[in-house]
Amino acid sequence: MSSVETLDLDAILHELGPVFEARSIELEASDSFVADNYRVLREYGVFSAQVPEDLGGFAVSHSAVANFLRQLAHHCPSTALAVSMHQHLVSAAAKNHKDGKPGAALLEKVLAGELVLVSTGANDWLDSGGEATKVEGGFRINAFKGFASGSPVADIAITSCAYDCPQDGPSVIHFPVSLKADGVSKLDDWQTMGMRATGSQTLQFKDVFVPDESVGLKRARGPFHPAFSVIVTVAMPLVMAVYVGVAEAAAKFAKAQACKRPADAIVALQLGELENLLTTAQLALESMMSLANDLDFEPSAELASKILVRKSICANHVLLACEKALEVSGGAGFFRKNGLERLLRDAHAGQFHPLPEKRQQMFTGRLAAGLSPVESSFGN
Repeated sequence: MSSVETLDLDAILHELGPVFEARSIELEASDSFVADNYRVLREYGVFSAQVPEDLGGFAVSHSAVANFLRQLAHHCPSTALAVSMHQHLVSAAAKNHKDGKPGAALLEKVLAGELVLVSTGANDWLDSGGEATKVEGGFRINAFKGFASGSPVADIAITSCAYDCPQDGPSVIHFPVSLKADGVSKLDDWQTMGMRATGSQTLQFKDVFVPDESVGLKRARGPFHPAFSVIVTVAMPLVMAVYVGVAEAAAKFAKAQACKRPADAIVALQLGELENLLTTAQLALESMMSLANDLDFEPSAELASKILVRKSICANHVLLACEKALEVSGGAGFFRKNGLERLLRDAHAGQFHPLPEKRQQMFTGRLAAGLSPVESSFGN
């Protein structure tokens, strides 16, 4: 960890952004994880940036981290997205600590070792997956957990597993697990359309032992749980900040290409369309950030719904803006060497973060109808 007393994310970005950008093409082309970028960010203390001051941390604000990720995405979207997955877990722990709930222990571990956390929750959502079996002193976990961004060099997975509880019925347990634990393996299966250097491979847990004291939450499987009101509200602004940065980088390239050509009414119209699409994505992000309010919010399903609505709007308009940028840039945008096609591919990943649009609309619509936000298939 850095020995400095404050953490200037803008200065770090100014120094490292061009270096990361120079590496990004080769890493993306070879499906290689941004390991060197992570190493340097660790040296600066970026992974513990949000740890509160009362725990000895830098206490960098949620909004400052979001802006850092947004600007970092101009240089290397994969680095920004992978880091956002760690940062949203730190944000959730910081919010819980702020509200007098458990979170300090995880934050202190992150600070002490500049540890990197991995989220596996996006694919699990409320039902989770895998199988937890109760044994003496804890649980045996068998599961496959996908989209584990940053896992090639990470330390701890923050994950969950389905558990058929004899007393309470279908349940889910949440727990941290070391990626060095016996039975944890990395499947190296992250060969994708976009965000290729995030290292978001699948993790396999085979008979991994999790002690009882490591289980931080046990809940009913299926119904919406208040913990997700916190997770959604802190996570989506950080994640979508990355995609807005991608759209901004695409728009910058397109405008530069347009300016090289003679004045043309059609190009001017296309640029106007691009501005509208990009601005809509930016406004959706800014509204999410306002709702998250630097972790000063009252968690609720209704707030989570507002965040998710804006996430859908943002993701859709990021993709539309990148597609319009390709149209504006003309043939130059079609060449891989110019980078726009990478940005367009990366933009497509935004739709898969929770909740995908149709599921978001169902979540929001059920709340609007006075129903629970999700309909459980497990009878809880």
